[in-house]
Amino acid sequence: MALNDILKHMPSINDAYNDFKACEELSFANLTQNKVLSVPPYCNPVENLAKLQEGNSDVKIHFDHGTTTLGFIYQGGVVMAVDSRATGGQYIGSQSVRKVVEINDLLLGTLAGGAADCTYWYRVLTSECRLYELRNKKKISLAAATKIMNNIIYSYKNSGLSMGMILAGGDMNQVSLYYLDSDGTRTTGKVFSVGSGSIFALGVLDSGYKWDLKDEDAYELGRRSIYHATHRDAYSGGTVRVYHVKKDGWNLISEEDCLNLHRRYQAEKNN
Repeated sequence: MALNDILKHMPSINDAYNDFKACEELSFANLTQNKVLSVPPYCNPVENLAKLQEGNSDVKIHFDHGTTTLGFIYQGGVVMAVDSRATGGQYIGSQSVRKVVEINDLLLGTLAGGAADCTYWYRVLTSECRLYELRNKKKISLAAATKIMNNIIYSYKNSGLSMGMILAGGDMNQVSLYYLDSDGTRTTGKVFSVGSGSIFALGVLDSGYKWDLKDEDAYELGRRSIYHATHRDAYSGGTVRVYHVKKDGWNLISEEDCLNLHRRYQAEKNN
């Protein structure tokens, strides 16, 4: 009954909007008093989002991104590290976002960009990987999983998606690392970092990365890289999570608050 009451007062999008003109019946100031449902003030949001971002309309939509994620390959596998802060512009929306998606027991992916886009499409990818496993009686390879994701992203290219993904996992008896984004990029490599704090994380990674790192040194390099990004980038913060990906699966290594890491590193510096 409640849904029916809302739908009675809900204006038709096509009738209410014409070429980005705001609907006079809608008021975004006080939804309860006006008894109408807020909808985007333009028709066909997928088609017109690019125009709005370019500023060709009275309606302006600006995306503010904030996060830091990284992944790198070394002789012991792949280390992936992320922060946990989600922001809306200059405001902190959450300090406890899990930015590593556990696709299955072999594959991991990281979230960077629009939270809704990343979360939704990772759910789609997880479903596709599970369907592949049910049909073929075996785990999907990382290369195939990234190709599925890339095909989906490319079909929505220039439609307003905001995603930057790092995926890692066992692939043909070896560990691989891929980077994908909403522009349709799909590439493999040894070191990737995505997000507003990635420039700071890459500075630390470049100074300490080498192929023959020991496991503990690799964990510390990933942890320290994310910490320095959270220390210098206001849009990154919260908890630093470190994962280790091997051919036979992945493990969560540590979850530590940035403040505790700051105190530890300051104590080491003072000593």
